Amino acid sequence: MSDKLKGIPLADRILVKRDSAETKSRGGIIIPDHSKEKPLIGTVVACGPGRHNNQGQLIEMHVKEGDRILFSKYGGTDVKLGDEDLLILKQDDVLLKVVKIDS
Repeated sequence: MSDKLKGIPLADRILVKRDSAETKSRGGIIIPDHSKEKPLIGTVVACGPGRHNNQGQLIEMHVKEGDRILFSKYGGTDVKLGDEDLLILKQDDVLLKVVKIDS
């Protein structure tokens, strides 16, 4: 059996891979592992199809695979699929989509 697992979120849930935690502060101080905060920005790995409203109409997702998002600090559930640490969020826990602005 392979260690490669794939998760497909249901309804309005999103599977996210968090960005790696900072190892140094802005001032150059090395941050020990036990003091690092989990990043609140990550990349969407998979999305569910959306949820249905009371009339049975599908409300589509606002994000898609590959989008970078900022999410709520206390939202979601940490999971491990194979050797990857991921986060399952509801679409409501996404605060914004990170976009690059060309100047």
